[in-house]
Amino acid sequence: MKRNFLILPGLLLGMALLYSSCKKDYGNLNSPTIEAFLNNATKDELNNLVSGTQSGMRSVVNLYLDDAGTLGREGYRFSASEPRYVTDLLGAANATLSGSNFYIANPWAARYRVIKNCNTLIQAATNSKLITAQQKSGYTGFAKTIKAYQLLMNLNLTDTNGIRIDVDNPDNLGPLVSPADALTAIASLLDDGKADLSSADIAFSLPGFTSGNTSISLLQFNRAIAARVAVYRQQWSGALTALNESFFGLDKDFHLGVSHVFGTGSGDELNPMFIPQNQTGEVRVAHPSYAADIESGDDRIGKATLRTAAASLDGLSSNRDVWVYTSSTDVIPIIRNEELILIYAEANIQTGNPAEGANALNVIRKGHGLGPAVYNGTVTKDELITEMLKQRRYSLFFEGHRWIDLRRYNLLGTLPIDRPGDDVWTEFPLPVTEQ
Repeated sequence: MKRNFLILPGLLLGMALLYSSCKKDYGNLNSPTIEAFLNNATKDELNNLVSGTQSGMRSVVNLYLDDAGTLGREGYRFSASEPRYVTDLLGAANATLSGSNFYIANPWAARYRVIKNCNTLIQAATNSKLITAQQKSGYTGFAKTIKAYQLLMNLNLTDTNGIRIDVDNPDNLGPLVSPADALTAIASLLDDGKADLSSADIAFSLPGFTSGNTSISLLQFNRAIAARVAVYRQQWSGALTALNESFFGLDKDFHLGVSHVFGTGSGDELNPMFIPQNQTGEVRVAHPSYAADIESGDDRIGKATLRTAAASLDGLSSNRDVWVYTSSTDVIPIIRNEELILIYAEANIQTGNPAEGANALNVIRKGHGLGPAVYNGTVTKDELITEMLKQRRYSLFFEGHRWIDLRRYNLLGTLPIDRPGDDVWTEFPLPVTEQ
């Protein structure tokens, strides 16, 4: 897979200064240069916006993964310079999560920067007289799909505290909406993107799409995210319908899908989740329960490799490094077929088709060196759900899911408490700029 990412042109570097948050600090959007760009953009200008959007999606993605991974007790982030990874995020002593701190303020702002780029891309493509109708549909379908995904990431963090859906006008932001209303809006936005992509001509590059640079690939990505949203909404039949329109397949490669890509070129970015094995000072280690709970013979133990010496900080310790991202140019998955197989299993279990759900779980088990062991005709629905969550835990380790999975099944209380007085948080507060 090609690893190098598109380099931001000078235009986007300037626009990044204009669109630095979802609040009221975008500068004057009525300047002649910006007005001309929005009213009659060339294909090259639109492609610059696309590449800026793709690049912005990678911004501080490591904070999102460390947030979810730490709260979900997948691992610890030990940092000599930043104690809040092991105090605030774990609720040590009297520590609490604060809306003024980097772990929520930075990922929240980064996602809304991308959303602003998407809104600008939609407006610019819609108004352009220099591209075909099919190309307009490609740009707008891409922008709506990415916008929905970015909104979902912020909602995953703040949950019942809500998110803003309407941020088109930075001087008149829409209200904070509940998780249910947010998910409804996100699903609707994905459906709008799907409609656009059904008649689209893709005139831009799609790095990280293992299924190719086509409107079909982008449509399948849209439907894959829609399947994830559907299970969050407990719309199980809707999830199965979306899967059938995605790149899902029980017999397809687990890694088929869409990823953030990184590179060493000028203006590019390295994978921020990569930390070499056996580091000291700056370390990302697996929670001890990862190895303690794994089945014998499961090759996913390779995602948490043994260290030459245990790493410890503030009463926490682990002898295994997180080894999901094994180089500075390794990809970070956005969504891939292994998750879709697990969504298929979950939706079948929940719709009264346990044999097919178990079959999908056994595809996962077999793919990781385990024998079939989850259905013999008498296994209960609850037992199958437990098995499904277990397979999601190991297959999607440090991809940002376990904390969310246990929250949606009301199982956060089953997570280990690492030190007396620690807490398992259910959600992040809103950034102080939103309160």
